[in-house]
Amino acid sequence: MSKSDLFPTTIAGSLPKPAWLAETEKLWPKWHAEGAALQSMKEDSALLWLKLQEGAGIDIVSDGEQFRIHFVHGFMEKVTGVDWSKKTKMGIRNNRYEAEVPTVTAKLARPKAVHTADAAFVRANTRHKMKITLPGPMTICDTVANAHYGSRADMAMAFAELLNQEALELEALGVDVIQFDEPAFNVFMDEVTEWGIPALERAAKGLKCTTAVHICYGYGIEANVKWKLTLGEEWRQYEKIFPALEASKIHQVSLECAGSKVPISLIKHLKTKTILVGAIDVASKSVETPEAVAATLKSALEFADAERIQACTNCGLAPFPRDVAAAKLRALGAGAELARKTVGR
Repeated sequence: MSKSDLFPTTIAGSLPKPAWLAETEKLWPKWHAEGAALQSMKEDSALLWLKLQEGAGIDIVSDGEQFRIHFVHGFMEKVTGVDWSKKTKMGIRNNRYEAEVPTVTAKLARPKAVHTADAAFVRANTRHKMKITLPGPMTICDTVANAHYGSRADMAMAFAELLNQEALELEALGVDVIQFDEPAFNVFMDEVTEWGIPALERAAKGLKCTTAVHICYGYGIEANVKWKLTLGEEWRQYEKIFPALEASKIHQVSLECAGSKVPISLIKHLKTKTILVGAIDVASKSVETPEAVAATLKSALEFADAERIQACTNCGLAPFPRDVAAAKLRALGAGAELARKTVGR
């Protein structure tokens, strides 16, 4: 691998929705249209972000989740067996915050594809490698109440089967990377190894494209910021799950490094995985310099070969103003290019 091929860039997930498409700087925004008009506006927004990503030097692009209201609910809303009228108040992320969530009241099923038509649109409009994100089974189960299955583990496997159906169809469309988002993986440590990773592998069963799992400490929202203050000077939760992730069949692991207290040394437990090094802080509107991005990437070199490092954002950028998110993408691209030029010095 030549230096020019090092540190390919990508994003963890969401990008802000333009003001003409939906409410801004919100995780659950309301759309500004409906029906065919809304779909056309979503497509326009996806095209906008594809252009901005490509111009910023992002190598593996995505739709930035412009077609869905939320990274979990966007998938769940097309699944039968979920009663959206029966709301249950429950603690999310081990009671970090409470929310009124829909309830699973019957056997889960996926009567039709969820994201494939939107993915096909994106595939037709970029020559870059393309990623699409799906919610991971454990995180879905931490975002919906269970009134049907015997346990959360049973429900996770049911969701995993549906996710696998979707993922196989996405792969057939030419999607290069399918990423499963599992922020719940740093909360329920024992359950991750007991059934979280087995459910994740079930969701990825049979895929020949690149597979990734995104684990993180969440968006830069108030509840997450307050929770992080309780975690001490070093966030070592990943130390408990990285050996199990290393033993899994998932190809890539995405985690936050910039502005976090995750010791970069923890990636030494991921001896064979590609590491998506989060070099863009999603808890601050301050735009990173290319030098800061390059420094974050190069700090990982002590614990992972350069060929296994990709440059990424810490998490989704949905809550940011559009101009800030675009500037952070440019910083990511420029920082990765700088790291390529200076690696080995």
